[in-house]
Amino acid sequence: MNISDSEIQSVKQRFGIIGASPILNNAVRVAMQVAPTDMSVLITGESGSGKESFSKIIHNLSSRKHGQFIAINCGSIPEGTIDSELFGHEKGSFTGAHEARKGYFEVTNGGTIFLDEIGEMPLGTQARLLRVLENGEFIKVGSSKVIKTDVRVVAATNVNLMLKVEEGKFREDLYYRLSTVPIYVPPLRERGKDAELLFRKFAGDFAEKYKVKPIALTDDAKETLLKYRFPGNIRQLKNLVEQMSVLSTDNKEINSERLLQYLPQESSLPALYRSGSGSDSFSERDILYKVLFDMKKDMVDLKKLVLRAFSEGGNATQMLKENPELFEGLDSIPATESQLLDYNTVVPKVQEVPAEEEVHDITHETEDDSLLIEKKEKELIVRALQKNNNRRKNAARDLGISERTLYRKIKQYDLEE
Repeated sequence: MNISDSEIQSVKQRFGIIGASPILNNAVRVAMQVAPTDMSVLITGESGSGKESFSKIIHNLSSRKHGQFIAINCGSIPEGTIDSELFGHEKGSFTGAHEARKGYFEVTNGGTIFLDEIGEMPLGTQARLLRVLENGEFIKVGSSKVIKTDVRVVAATNVNLMLKVEEGKFREDLYYRLSTVPIYVPPLRERGKDAELLFRKFAGDFAEKYKVKPIALTDDAKETLLKYRFPGNIRQLKNLVEQMSVLSTDNKEINSERLLQYLPQESSLPALYRSGSGSDSFSERDILYKVLFDMKKDMVDLKKLVLRAFSEGGNATQMLKENPELFEGLDSIPATESQLLDYNTVVPKVQEVPAEEEVHDITHETEDDSLLIEKKEKELIVRALQKNNNRRKNAARDLGISERTLYRKIKQYDLEE
């Protein structure tokens, strides 16, 4: 099935997809090619990159376009109720089931179900889903009657499912059944000048919404915009433009300096999503471990250095000369030697280090490593919740984890109010 560039452009306009990068056009082309079939599709890409738009392309260009389309976020449904939500339940099948209920797979018969964050689906529910995909049948919770359904499944994920398969958290047979046709939606940072096109589109939309003059970027601001990585992708850019449209009341021309005031500082953490597999793929816990152990190593080195300076009567000038790497990024340290504070003036009375206590003994930690990691992880979660006024969805986004994972951590650390 040959698809022309004009046809791709027409579909992008129809579904509100802005951009001209080749990798984006290829994703649209694959969605158009697979739409007339009944094949299962797995859409991969980072959070906020616009995966749901591609599921709508697939549904609306298929023979099921007159049927129902339902989008479900698997990560936002509690594990105890997801089976009931998807497959329905009989009256009295569990506490609170006061009447029978139809699930999404029964309601959407003849249509399309979009399962977002499929990697967060519990293993038991995965087995039920596999039966639907293979045989077109399911059983309600609390029932023994087999129900037939004709539903097309389009799934999406922002995590590496093969890594989850290796960890035993996702069924391998379900993975291959879902990914009959994979579609990769590129993050904004891989789409070249698409960020600038999206900025202009959002600026016009919000100018019309709030009845204000649209904001515009200067040339240097455009360069700054294109260099920013946008970890939140299109969703983050849209929120940024809305914020600037409302707050920029005096001057609607945004230069680089003003743009930087609105752009949050980029995290030093690597992106959680990996399109590949192998040694370059990280789980959330792997990343946290690495960051904490690197911090621990730096602190141990710094403690050893400071103790040596105290015990040998050293000063900050000599420490900086011998170990400049430990002071990188500390802009508060004066530039000239005469301005550097001697440690003996900062701490005039330092107790001598006992002769039998060797400096290298500092590396012997009194707290177990696993307990230290759990403590730091708990602190990060508490800070994220406080920052977002206990809005768990926003806190999960800041932490770079799913809502389901955050709920589990809150329960694990007894952080519920």
